[in-house]
Amino acid sequence: MTRSGFVALAGRPNVGKSTLVNALVGEKVAIVSDRPQTTRRAIRGVCSSGDCQMVFVDLPGVQRPRDALTERMAHRVRQELEGADAVLLVLNGEQGVGPGDRFIAQALVGASAAATIAVNKVDRLTRAQTIAVLEQAVELEVSEEIFPISARAGVGVEALVEHLAAAMPEGPFMFGEGASSDQPRAVLLAELVREAVIRRTFHELPHAVEVVVEEIESPREGLARVRALIWVESESQKGILIGARGRMIKAIGTAARRELERELGTQVHLDLSVRVRRDWRADEGLLDRLGIT
Repeated sequence: MTRSGFVALAGRPNVGKSTLVNALVGEKVAIVSDRPQTTRRAIRGVCSSGDCQMVFVDLPGVQRPRDALTERMAHRVRQELEGADAVLLVLNGEQGVGPGDRFIAQALVGASAAATIAVNKVDRLTRAQTIAVLEQAVELEVSEEIFPISARAGVGVEALVEHLAAAMPEGPFMFGEGASSDQPRAVLLAELVREAVIRRTFHELPHAVEVVVEEIESPREGLARVRALIWVESESQKGILIGARGRMIKAIGTAARRELERELGTQVHLDLSVRVRRDWRADEGLLDRLGIT
């Protein structure tokens, strides 16, 4: 008899959910940065081990909606939590438990799915600091199951996986052998380009950027040609992205191409263009086309 189910990861922005999902899956399925609001879609990463398959759902960080984009992100979080077989509340051990964590914890109390808490980034804490934040996690009264972990270093992750696997219901696997995610390839490649943008425009425009891969071609064996469009909201943002004499867009393209080549396993020719679309985060039609529901 096999077991399978969905595990939804809840938490404030920038607590390390995407890093943890990548660690659990064993490969990169979610982009990572130190900026909140990096994750915009519910990203599913598949972890199969023995007779159990878990689908980890990396959710956008819970925050107060400010526009159509963040309203959709909040709606997706609510939907995924309602449909999950288990919920993993991820806390940032470095920051301790704050008002945002308490708000999320209150929303999880009484939920149909059993909740577990993971206190992340304990590799950066002393023993005394770890004990203190674990005590704070207990006070949330979400779960008695609390795991100190480091998603980046792999500390405590194996024990967490074993615990979550035991909570999965009996049923057939939902994904075939070797599957790691349900993301369309074009979306994953677009996210890798956006990651390169965020990391190089850290303070200027991380939230105002969206990327769409318009075309993927294979003109010959060993080469992929990817054409991607970067949306921004103003001419000044476009100028920042392009940079003096095109230096910024060239640096972004170089970094993104390396990630695309790693993902595709082939040489990549990446064609980037930048376009202004004012207030795109409030454009319901565009958000529909981008698949942010």
